[in-house]
Amino acid sequence: MKKHIWKRSRRVMTMVAVLMIVIIGAACLESGIVNLAEAEAGDYERPPEGARPPFPEDDPLGLGREGRQDGRGPVGEGRGPLGVGPGLQMDGNQTMNEPIQDQTLNESIQGLEGSYTINDTGQSQSYDNYQKLQKPKAGDPFFGQDSNYTTNAMDFVDNGDGTVSDLNTGLMWTQNVGDKMTYAEAVAYAESFTYGGYDDWRLPTIKELYSLIDFSGNTVDIPYIDTEFFEFHWGDETGERAIDSQYATSTLYGSTTMDGNETKFGVNFADGRIKGYPTSKLFYVMMVRGNEAYGDNLLVDNGDGTISDLATGLMWMKYDSGYLLEDGTLNWQEGLEWAENLDYAGYDDWKVPDAKELQSIVDYTRSPDTTDSPAIDPIFDSTFISNLLGQEDYGYYWTSTTHAENNGGMQAVYISFGRALGSMFGQVMDVHGAGAQRSDPKTGDESDYPEAGYGPQGDVRVVYNFVRAVRVIED
Repeated sequence: MKKHIWKRSRRVMTMVAVLMIVIIGAACLESGIVNLAEAEAGDYERPPEGARPPFPEDDPLGLGREGRQDGRGPVGEGRGPLGVGPGLQMDGNQTMNEPIQDQTLNESIQGLEGSYTINDTGQSQSYDNYQKLQKPKAGDPFFGQDSNYTTNAMDFVDNGDGTVSDLNTGLMWTQNVGDKMTYAEAVAYAESFTYGGYDDWRLPTIKELYSLIDFSGNTVDIPYIDTEFFEFHWGDETGERAIDSQYATSTLYGSTTMDGNETKFGVNFADGRIKGYPTSKLFYVMMVRGNEAYGDNLLVDNGDGTISDLATGLMWMKYDSGYLLEDGTLNWQEGLEWAENLDYAGYDDWKVPDAKELQSIVDYTRSPDTTDSPAIDPIFDSTFISNLLGQEDYGYYWTSTTHAENNGGMQAVYISFGRALGSMFGQVMDVHGAGAQRSDPKTGDESDYPEAGYGPQGDVRVVYNFVRAVRVIED
């Protein structure tokens, strides 16, 4: 079977096509996305000069790559129709494209403090590419990984009545899971559910449920949830595979997976992943109440190549590594070092986001199949790729979080902002949906990847993934 190579798509627009586009004029969709076939090139904004970081001449990664100085923009190099259009509101998320001053930013953060507090991942163990490692210090190899940064340590309270309160997120959870249900059964169950003296329970969204994941877990050994506070069962207790401990959410995938199945996202606390699952599958169910704004972003384009999320207190690079580097794809260690050495938009405290931080900016209403875009707000710019099927798609993005299996550290967590491909029934397809969280080997021979066939759904492994760096906004 001929091996295909993942690469960034190159669109070549002929002079005739450009002339037709200019005649037709730009047309913006209601969602704020510009349809590439209907928009003229002048509608796209090239990054501001301050957006491109000065890369050191000695190239600390030894990759021989330099920061792009050619003003490469969305049209000329196949960039997506992102980062344009007026401010918009969608599914609770707010987007503002007007730059704001620091004083305004600080006041806004104070007013929204706690609306979307991201729990720490719980990962305190450090790893190299293969095994456990003593925690690295600044300047050491593998510095910048999850264990080097602790944000909001998970803080639960057992209320003694079958409920658990999360003091960080403002969410209250049911402690027990009961029998497994289908998605339809879980939705119906939530509508009439009363417990602990409350009747405002709901089926959690994927962002609410993911707030509970604990990456001190180890696949099929230690659950990825704090069992001191929450009930957990391995799948083999009910005659299934040990990893069949998927929990239901209310978040449906706009497209389909696994050859046409209606799909919803769930969290697997047995193997530490987010995947899209057929809605007919049986799931454990936890209910949640409180803080209905949890998971809603408030995104502001600062006008300097950065995006601030006032709900989480995080600042993001508007552009990913695919825009700023000659190739743009990095293995895990390269990604850590690249982010730690960034001097970008006047800040030098960038890092690779941990799993929960990166998942916080996934927009689960978007996907290549439904909105012709990555699963992220259009205020961000994302790099096109051509996937194993030859489709225009979007890539996997590294996090700083190791995905421990069998007490080893060979894999790291990524979020798929495009189709989460796998190989089933003898063909490659979207098996888990845009917005899935899976894991890749941290390193490998670049010529061997991408490669399909890992795990039960034949996950496509890439190894050389993109990075979107993040920093914590100072008060």
